[in-house]
Amino acid sequence: MTNTIRVEDMQPIARGAAMLGTGGGGDPHLGRLLAEAALREHGDVELVALADLPDDAVVVPVAMMGAPTVMVEKLPTVEQLEGAVRSICTYLGVTPTHIGCMEAGGVNSTLPVVAAAKLGLPLLDADGMGRAFPELQMVLPTLVGARATPMSITDEKGNSGVLDTVDNHWAERIARSVTIDMGCSAMVSLYVMTGAVAKAGMVPATLSLCRELGELAAPGHAGAVSAVVERLGGRQVFVGKVVDVQRRTVTGFARGDAEIQGLDECAGSTGRLRFQNEHIIVEVDDELQVTAPDLIIVLDAETGEPITTEGMRFGHRVRVIAAPCDERWHSPEGIALVGPRYFGYDTDPLRWHGKAGDA
Repeated sequence: MTNTIRVEDMQPIARGAAMLGTGGGGDPHLGRLLAEAALREHGDVELVALADLPDDAVVVPVAMMGAPTVMVEKLPTVEQLEGAVRSICTYLGVTPTHIGCMEAGGVNSTLPVVAAAKLGLPLLDADGMGRAFPELQMVLPTLVGARATPMSITDEKGNSGVLDTVDNHWAERIARSVTIDMGCSAMVSLYVMTGAVAKAGMVPATLSLCRELGELAAPGHAGAVSAVVERLGGRQVFVGKVVDVQRRTVTGFARGDAEIQGLDECAGSTGRLRFQNEHIIVEVDDELQVTAPDLIIVLDAETGEPITTEGMRFGHRVRVIAAPCDERWHSPEGIALVGPRYFGYDTDPLRWHGKAGDA
């Protein structure tokens, strides 16, 4: 990727972010439109490689918190994003030098572009997960001791506040309650960190990867699904037609599952996806195939266009692919934070290639 983000970069970035978002991270189309408008108004955004970040930099991430299904009808505003950043910086008494992404997913890879454009700050080419996860403590900076709080939270009505909690799990718990009261969707700025902490805890070059994946799956690109699988070092798990989707908003999350009737080489089999904002588990004929923390990505069977959990509908013909996560997630501490047991499934994690218990 070039060292700037321009208007024409946003479509591939949003498409690739929706892939790494593993079904969650918010609607990529809405985030792209907001980012394009901000770039047209304020100009290109400088993109800074993680390795080039000064140790004394002040990185201020910004994100949407809540249920992706709600955001489809409850759009964030530029003022919310700017307010979240300014509020936490005022509280901490710091001057931001860079905007950051906390997850590579849908809207949460595009809203930081909006904030960077509006505030005239460079954007860090990195994120805190290498994918998307539903809870705010589920980031690699947690594993290196970074604190989520103090964090700011704002809604579209003008309400705002700053939370300071004893640990990152309590930050999730309290912020989730506030987000529910704010209508299940809010803007947050959290994990304000130095450049040194960012280099220890963030995943490098994820925005560059988003753009690359988005270009591989551009409309009319032949062999898009195979190209994405190869680039991610993954494999195809299932191909079929979506025949049922059950989703509900519970405790601020979009939870549910989708049933897929096998087609082509999977004819006669049934696939099932289980999600909490993001896809957590995929089964084929009731046999576990892939689990978090590895990536479960759903693509249109022909075009390679990513399909989010809130966008999945009856009749969609899809290919489910798996890809390896950042290796740090397979540490014992990482598995405790984002493994399937945390989400309520009585199973140890499976590697994307199907090797059980190798964490």
